[in-house]
Amino acid sequence: MTIQRPSKRLLTFYRSGPMPCPYLANKTEQQLFTELCGNTAQEQFEALSRGGFRRSHQVIYRPTCPACNACTPVRIRTQDFKLTRAWRRIINKNSQLIVENVGKHPTDEQYGLFQRYVATRHSDGDMKNMSRRDYGSMILTSPVDTSIIEFRTSDKNLVAGCLVDHLNDGYSAVYSFFEPNSRRQSLGSYIVLWLVQQAKLYGLEHIYLGYLVKGCSQMAYKKRFGPLEAFGADGWTLIN
Repeated sequence: MTIQRPSKRLLTFYRSGPMPCPYLANKTEQQLFTELCGNTAQEQFEALSRGGFRRSHQVIYRPTCPACNACTPVRIRTQDFKLTRAWRRIINKNSQLIVENVGKHPTDEQYGLFQRYVATRHSDGDMKNMSRRDYGSMILTSPVDTSIIEFRTSDKNLVAGCLVDHLNDGYSAVYSFFEPNSRRQSLGSYIVLWLVQQAKLYGLEHIYLGYLVKGCSQMAYKKRFGPLEAFGADGWTLIN
């Protein structure tokens, strides 16, 4: 008896038309993208993530702007990551937070925090118009291993959240949001440090941070988390 194994789904890639760049003023962007679906979605997602792609909903993409190369995929080399004195201070400030992986479970509480964060930190971006349904869709439509990580105070107040994709070699930080009035807590940095610590604990090699964008101050924080690798023509290479 011959058993035929199902063939792997071939991906079809598309190139978008020019769109306003979400990072740089007076610039346009174009993307190479494809849809992740079916029982090979996780495998394809992991391979493309290691090739510099980024996931949003069911789509995985990378910039292919003909006149600009400002966007560079970056990832932290976690097993070589060293805690500086500044990093230790941030960890100590937030050591009382209770962290829980709640899976693909969007809530009204998360959405309220998300709204406050976007309104304060990214009021000029498209996300400011996201409805509760849009927020839930961002989480629930993921065809890969995805979860929300919640960070709460001892009195159960939600102060931060992070949408994370899980890969065989690490984590991809899809989107983080936190209490905008808690600047002294450095919650954004703490989320990344927590992911690094988790990766170290489980022997995972990388934290994928998305794109470092030359000329975009909002993305510059990623350079602080060395050793950092960037993806280019020669694959992943160390940049700091």
